[in-house]
Amino acid sequence: MSTSFTGGCICGAIRYECSAEPLITGNCHCRDCQKAGGGAFASALMVPAAALKITGEVKYYETKGDSGQIVSRGFCPNCGARLMGKHKAKPDLAIILAGSLDDPSWFRPGMDVYTVSAQPWDHMNPDLPKFSKMPPGVV
Repeated sequence: MSTSFTGGCICGAIRYECSAEPLITGNCHCRDCQKAGGGAFASALMVPAAALKITGEVKYYETKGDSGQIVSRGFCPNCGARLMGKHKAKPDLAIILAGSLDDPSWFRPGMDVYTVSAQPWDHMNPDLPKFSKMPPGVV
C-alpha cells in the first residue's frame, strides 16, 4: 500500500483522500456497527484526522458509545453510503470504513473488537487478537 489512499460514497458526491497510513485496523462487532451496516461487523481503520481531506458534505449521526462518549457515524446524505466516523474522546483520529476505499484489497484487519456482541454465525479469523470491548487506550 502506498501512504496515500482514496475512497468515497456510491454516488460520488463525497470523496476523501488520506495522506497517512492507518494507525489501527480492525473489525468491530458492536451492536451499533451491526445495525448501521446490516451485517456481522464493520471493518474500519483509524487515521490521523489531520491527514484526511474530504470533499462533499458528510452527514453525521451521533450516538453514545460504550465509553459514554459521543460517536459520530458519517454517511452520504444522497446515497446513504457509510463512510467514516469520529469519536468525541479522540478528536485527533478519524475512522474510515474499509468498504468505502477505492481499493479495499490492501486492507488487513489487525484485531476483532467488541467480540462480546459478535453473532454466533459470524466466523472470525482465529489469527486475529480478540477484545471483548475496545482495547485499552484506543478510544
